[in-house]
Amino acid sequence: MISTNQFKSGLTLEIDGEVFVIVEYQPVKPGKGGAFVRTKMKNLRTKKVLDRTFRAEEKFQEAFVEEKKAQFLYESGHLYHFMDQDTYEEIIVDKERLSEIIPFMKENMEISIIIYQGQIIEARLPMFIELKVTHSEPGIRGDTSKSAFKPANLETGVSILVPLFVNVGDTIKIDTRTGEYVERV
Repeated sequence: MISTNQFKSGLTLEIDGEVFVIVEYQPVKPGKGGAFVRTKMKNLRTKKVLDRTFRAEEKFQEAFVEEKKAQFLYESGHLYHFMDQDTYEEIIVDKERLSEIIPFMKENMEISIIIYQGQIIEARLPMFIELKVTHSEPGIRGDTSKSAFKPANLETGVSILVPLFVNVGDTIKIDTRTGEYVERV
């Protein structure tokens, strides 16, 4: 059992039959009354983020999740096929579990798969990935009246905003948490 004074970011808990990961936490000791902990928790199944407050010394069951490295092989319909990097077994994941990361996935990319009680509940990309620009309008020098960014299509089909100096064929680094341009590689 885990008490609220043992909370830390990234800790997984089972609360009311659901699996949550603590995104943020803040212990509060008011001048009057008992201490409590404010948390921001993400439900790993539904991806919803909740703000919850717990009394000090409340106890919860820790959820033991397993993280596996897997290589993306191919897509067939609404199923995505991966290879476990340790055992070389094939792992099949439904499109619903991957909805957040599909726009940035390409063949042979390595991702992390989170497993809880034998079920795949989440898949995560590396924090930064490199993709090639396949289409972008040429940037006109001095065209900064609106912003210094232009839309660009990447090799996976996703479109993001990039600086004016980025051209077709350039490889760029993207932050997968925000989906934003970081730098040209």
